Amino acid sequence: MDTILRLHRNLLRYDRRISDWAGSLLSLAIRLFVGWQFFKAGMVKVGDWDATLALFQTEYHVPVLPPALAALMGASGELVFPALLAAGIASRPAALGLFVVNAMAVLSYPALFEFECPAAINDHFYWGALLLVLVAFGPGRFSLDHWLARK
Repeated sequence: MDTILRLHRNLLRYDRRISDWAGSLLSLAIRLFVGWQFFKAGMVKVGDWDATLALFQTEYHVPVLPPALAALMGASGELVFPALLAAGIASRPAALGLFVVNAMAVLSYPALFEFECPAAINDHFYWGALLLVLVAFGPGRFSLDHWLARK
């Protein structure tokens, strides 16, 4: 039994360090990848605001909110939350906020479910899952959140 425990301890000796550093690198990659996807969409929205307003009036049916407010909130979320994620500041709230933006995009644009190519809706599900990973595990040590927590 002592041999098994010793072997187990030796095998797991670096687990915590590997989890910390590799997990932090993975969190950074997720923050940058998912954030970039939404940031690009936000830039498209503000790049042609008239078209964005038209889409929110005709295509995207956001519940409860007037189309102009929904467009402003959607574009703002797609620009602000990714910037926070990239910097790693207020990362969990930013990831949760972006998760809500993502969910709203799926709910307000039912045509996503009708496309013959399932990639359109699958991307939103993958992004949602990755954002929930950030909410659950945090931004890791390569973030301003980690740096501020140490101060």
